[in-house]
Order: sequence, then C-alpha cells, then structure tokens
Amino acid sequence: MVQRKERKALEKKVHGKSASEKRVGKVVLTTGVFDILHTAHLALLKEAKALAGEGGKLVVLVARDSTVEKREGRRPIMPENDRLALVEALKPVDEARLGYSEGISILRVLQDVKPDIVVFGYDQCDLESETKRIIAQEGLSIEVVRAKRYGSGSFDSSTKIKEKIVETWNRRGKG
Repeated sequence: MVQRKERKALEKKVHGKSASEKRVGKVVLTTGVFDILHTAHLALLKEAKALAGEGGKLVVLVARDSTVEKREGRRPIMPENDRLALVEALKPVDEARLGYSEGISILRVLQDVKPDIVVFGYDQCDLESETKRIIAQEGLSIEVVRAKRYGSGSFDSSTKIKEKIVETWNRRGKG
C-alpha cells in the first residue's frame, strides 16, 4: 500500500503537481434572500468571488420563500425561482442554488457545498454565529468572513428600495 507522502510524490512525478496543488482557488459560499437586487448585493458577490481567488468558485445559496417567511415574518416580493435566475446570471456567481427545505441543517449545507470560506452579509449575525458554532463543534476547517456594509445611499438595501417605491407611488396617487 502506497503511503500518503509517497502517493503525492508519485502524482508529482507523473503529472507535475499533486492533485491538491493543482487546485489554486477556493470554494466560497455565501447566502441571502436577494429580493430586489441592488448594488450592495453585487458588491458582496464581488468580494466573495475575490476571496475565492484565481480558479476559485463562488456558490450562492438563495433563501427559499418559506425560509424568508419563517425568519422575517413575510414572503419576499420576488418568488424564489426568479431570485435564483437573477443571481445565477450575475458575473461573479459560478453556481447558484435554492436553499434547502426547512429542517435542513447548516451542517448539511457545509457538507454538500464543502466551502473553504463562508461569507456572511453585514446583517447576518445570527446565521454567522450559528455557523461558527457548528464549524467549531464539528472541527471543520472553514474560514468565516463577515462582509462590510456596502453603500450608504438610498438604493443599497431591498427594504430601502421597497420604501422608495411606496413613497413614490403614494405621492403619484395624490397628485
């Protein structure tokens, strides 16, 4: 039986590099609702993709409507399949998938995606804490990164955009 070091040396001799050395980039996972896309979403995805490095992969988990309703008390404006289609069409995104049905654990997501890095938005503190706890509990070697808040304008969050639409619509109706 060939030992691990001997196998790597053999791979180098035959292929020039071992399988682990060939993989330059990292797998980065990020997640969100992505209801009414805006420039802060794009900035988050660009930052996450940059962390993946050359040859890396950005996987985006788009929250299901039922998950959003359970966590936030309301359903998103845009249905999950539309949000998924928009996210997967964005340049920084290598793979987008819908989140799992309720009851699926964070551990299952980490086991399925196998990320090197998980990036959380500035407002995902509870999810970040729970993920860190699971990573430590399971002894996983996954880096957790909190993205900064992007922008300070009137269109840097889905909520602000929705509020602006309502305000504009109400003004228009009274004119």
